[in-house]
Amino acid sequence: MSAPAPHIPVLLDEVIHSLAITPGDEIVDGTFGAGGYSQAILAGGARVYAFDRDPDALSEGADLAGRSEGALRLYPACFSIMDDVLMADDIMSVDGVVLDIGVSSMQLDRAERGFSFQKDGPLDMRMAQDGMSAADFVNEADEADIADIIYRYGEEHRSRRIARAIVAARPITTTAQLAAIVRKAVGHKPGAPKDPATRAFQAIRIHVNRELDELTDGLEAAERMLKPGGRLAVVTFHSLEDRIVKQFLRRRSGAESAGSRHAPMVGSAGPQPTFEKADKAIRPSEAELSRNPRSRSATLRSATRTHAPAWATGGLAA
Repeated sequence: MSAPAPHIPVLLDEVIHSLAITPGDEIVDGTFGAGGYSQAILAGGARVYAFDRDPDALSEGADLAGRSEGALRLYPACFSIMDDVLMADDIMSVDGVVLDIGVSSMQLDRAERGFSFQKDGPLDMRMAQDGMSAADFVNEADEADIADIIYRYGEEHRSRRIARAIVAARPITTTAQLAAIVRKAVGHKPGAPKDPATRAFQAIRIHVNRELDELTDGLEAAERMLKPGGRLAVVTFHSLEDRIVKQFLRRRSGAESAGSRHAPMVGSAGPQPTFEKADKAIRPSEAELSRNPRSRSATLRSATRTHAPAWATGGLAA
C-alpha cells in the first residue's frame, strides 16, 4: 500500500508571499495542523511559534520540532490566547501571524474524529478532544437551540425542520446517523451537487468548537502581538469566517467606522488604525483547485500592522 500524499495547505505560496518573511523573523502559526505552513516558514529562515488545540497535531508535529533545532516551538493552546501564552514565555511581539481557519484534512480524513459524514464514525467533532461533543449537543440541547445553531452557523433556512427530526430520532451516536436524519428531513436527491447534511454538520462543528469566537479573539490577539510592519495572513473557508476577517480589517484600517447610526462613536478622534488598508483578497488558482478540491471556498486576506496601539478588547471588536 502506498503512503498517503503529504498534506499541502491551501494557498501556501500566497500565504508565504504575504508574510514577507526575512531570515530571523518570528512568526506565529496559529493553526499548526499537519505543519505545512510551519515547514515553509522555517525554510525561509524564520522562527515559528505554532499553536494547536488538537493533541494529535501536536504529537505528530513533535518530530518536526525536534529536527528544527529550536526554531519551532509547539504550544498546546488555542490561537485566541497566543498573546498570553507567548508573553508568559518572554516573547513580547512577533513579525507575522498566519491563521488557517477551519478543519484540517487530518481531522476530516479520520473517521474516528467524527467531523465528516463521508466516513461513518462517532459523532464527536471536538478539535481539542475534550468538552462537549457533537453527540452531547444533538442529544441534550433543546430543539429551539439546535434550530438556532443550524440556522446561524450553517445558514440553513430549513433548520427548524432539521432540529425537529434530530430530536425525534434521539439518541444519535454516529455521523452516518445524523447525516441520514438531515437528508430525510430536507429531502435529499442523490446526485445533487451539495449534500444537504453539509450545512448542519458545519453549524454543529462551529458551535462545539466555538470557532467564530476563537477567530474574533484570535484576530485581536494577533493585533496585540504584531510589531509595527508585521504581517497578518488569514485563510478562511466559508462566508461567516470571511465576513469576520473582512470587517475586522476594514475597521482596524479605518475604512469602516466602528460606530453605527444606532451607537455612534463619541467624540471625533476614536482609536487610530492598527492596520494599513488590507491587501486584495486572494482565492485559489485553477491549478490549485484541480489539485485540491477542498480549496474551492478558500479566501486569503492579509494586512500590515501600523504603529498604533491595539484597540481595547470588546465593544469595538469585529
